[in-house]
Amino acid sequence: MLELLHIENIAVIEQADIRFRSGFNALTGETGAGKSIVIDAMGAVLGGRTSRELIRTGADKAFVSAEFSSVPTDLPGLAANGVAPDEDGTILLQREIFSDGKNACRANGRPITVAQLRQIGAELLNIHGQHDGTALLDEEQHGAYLDRFGRTEGVLTAYRKEYDAMADLKAQIRALKMDEAEKARRMDSLRFQIDELERAELVPGEEEELTQRRNILRNGEKFMAALSGAEYCLFGDDSSAGAVNQLRDAEEAMGTIRTLGDDLAELYKRLENLRCEAFDLAETIRDKRTEFDFSPEELDAVESRADQLYRLKKKYGATVEDMLAYLDKCRAELDAMETADDTLILLEQKLKKAETAVRTAGAELTRVRKEAAKALEDRIQRELRDLDMKKIRFAIDFAEKEPAADGCDTIRFLMSANVGEDLRPIARIASGGELARIMLALKNVLAEQEAIGTLVFDEVDTGVSGRAAQKVAEKLAQVSRRKQVLCVTHLPQLAAMADTHFSVEKGEEKGRTFTHVVLLDREARKAELARITGGSQVTEALLESAGELLDAAEAYRKSI
Repeated sequence: MLELLHIENIAVIEQADIRFRSGFNALTGETGAGKSIVIDAMGAVLGGRTSRELIRTGADKAFVSAEFSSVPTDLPGLAANGVAPDEDGTILLQREIFSDGKNACRANGRPITVAQLRQIGAELLNIHGQHDGTALLDEEQHGAYLDRFGRTEGVLTAYRKEYDAMADLKAQIRALKMDEAEKARRMDSLRFQIDELERAELVPGEEEELTQRRNILRNGEKFMAALSGAEYCLFGDDSSAGAVNQLRDAEEAMGTIRTLGDDLAELYKRLENLRCEAFDLAETIRDKRTEFDFSPEELDAVESRADQLYRLKKKYGATVEDMLAYLDKCRAELDAMETADDTLILLEQKLKKAETAVRTAGAELTRVRKEAAKALEDRIQRELRDLDMKKIRFAIDFAEKEPAADGCDTIRFLMSANVGEDLRPIARIASGGELARIMLALKNVLAEQEAIGTLVFDEVDTGVSGRAAQKVAEKLAQVSRRKQVLCVTHLPQLAAMADTHFSVEKGEEKGRTFTHVVLLDREARKAELARITGGSQVTEALLESAGELLDAAEAYRKSI
């Protein structure tokens, strides 16, 4: 459960530490006091989207941390991201939001990305926003709710594997069934490109060799002059001795005294090695000069080949290797088009088998979903009765559709608000209060199956009042015996039912707006409930009524 939420420089909250407790926690306060900011802070530390506008005016960054206790060690999100609870089952999530839009996130001190933080946070806490009820109006989400309840992941994955294979075959067939005129144009283009590349007789690595040879040929005179000069210095001529001969003379001179000491023998050996190396070097230079055969015709041929490669690279690839790869690709495409009719027959045969496999997998998915739908209908109906919606009928409708990525079913939630009326789509007949309670029922049912330890309800009482509000309060109290519940509310019935009550209060200090979160004792709770009920005019009668409401709520909590 969420033990501590620490907030720094989030909107009007300069700093706050909110120590939540197990059971039912309520947050109340005047409109605009900052209750939603607390929820925004929770969303931020769970990896939700944030804006730099969230940072308090004048601050460079905002910081939020959330400490969770009794966290199971086998949560997939933790294992996938290399995070483990402490020995006492504690997880500390942290997020810094900087004014330049950057984020720094950590889990138990380990740096993680926002996406990883979101994956971990989704397994620890679930936020039901005040507008989540409208999600029920989107019928495309109904199937996702059912799959989540029925835990159809395995069957759905098997279906999608077959569907993806079928979709791939259809894409291949569409590519082969191009317009005949377009096909002919494409084949002519491929043949021209293949012919041009084949006539070029490309050789891997030739471009580098060609460039090197061209540089030598372009500098032929300088090349020959350099080699000749180097050879003369090493070998000399009839009138002067070169370095090799002079080294030989030095070697012979040292040879006469090399036996007189080890150091002299070493000098002699070094001279001998130097003379041999100089001789080998001179021979290599002479061979280079002798082998060099410069002709204007060869330079013209090299220049022409380099220009050909340059023109081909502009059309087919940045290197010879890229052009050869493109040639292979063209050959394969042309071969596929020339044999398209045979390939098409084979693909269509495979497609029939794939369609059969999809229908089979789809039928299994539908069967599993329908079993889950019956259980979900019963559970939702029970929840709605607890929420004072005894006359409402809830049902899940299935309609067959062409196979798609999400299955072969169109799934819709239907309801009848009054006795004798037909079941109709929720979007057409549900009021705001009914949507809120149906969504609450759905959330409760889904939460029972998940390991999430904390449920947050942000103004779940929207559109609810009177007896219905009392039923919602009782339902949240029941849920809080299994999960930790945090609820932002404007209704006295919900606030009174809480085990722990916080007041979000806004004030001014030194010309700045500040929001504080205060834990209320019984007397302060009475005053807050009286304010919620009667506004600014808090009378003794309202205070007495608030006390009675607290007593009744306490009695109910003890009874469950």
